[in-house]
Amino acid sequence: MSWLDLIGWGGSALLVWSLLQTRILRLRLLNLLGCLVLTGFNWALQVWPMVGLNIVLAIINIVYLRKLISTRHDEKVYSVVSVAPDDPMLNYLLGFHASDIANFNPSFKKSEGGLAFIIMRGDDLAGMMLAHDAGNGVAQIDLDYVTQRFRDFSPGYFVFKQSGLFSRHGFVKVLTPPGMVEPYYGRLGFRAERDRYGLDLIAPER
Repeated sequence: MSWLDLIGWGGSALLVWSLLQTRILRLRLLNLLGCLVLTGFNWALQVWPMVGLNIVLAIINIVYLRKLISTRHDEKVYSVVSVAPDDPMLNYLLGFHASDIANFNPSFKKSEGGLAFIIMRGDDLAGMMLAHDAGNGVAQIDLDYVTQRFRDFSPGYFVFKQSGLFSRHGFVKVLTPPGMVEPYYGRLGFRAERDRYGLDLIAPER
């Protein structure tokens, strides 16, 4: 097998791998890389229809990537819907994503009462958040879950930094769930506090 064949197989493998991704940003990036590799491969073989196809696909990926990245922290594309803790739709979503929730929030157990929110990106479900009042102005997060598709978009940045969600409920501090797997809170300015993270809240700028 020649080095050119290896490049062709490598590009094809990248395309297949990209389609197996659940994270939309990662899917687009890998698909773009595969298209670029296959453009070079087919150019070397002078298979011009495939060159044209992969160039078009690469341009499509670039357009979508630019849109996705430019709106990654755009508060206009996010919304938080407050629901009752016993809301049937919330319970359905918690059950539907139960196994994935357990992977990242192993200590989560749904309790009665408290606050419950569904986070949307456009008309897509981006995540769910449940919390309760721990006293002294502290909101204890019971569940902070982001769907697989949007984990590269950090909707938590919108919730904690832009929405003013917890400040509007009178809280001055947020504590994250204990023992979360792959926590992202350090990137948002949270401080490590034993087995969880804490953030002092400020009102969002308008």
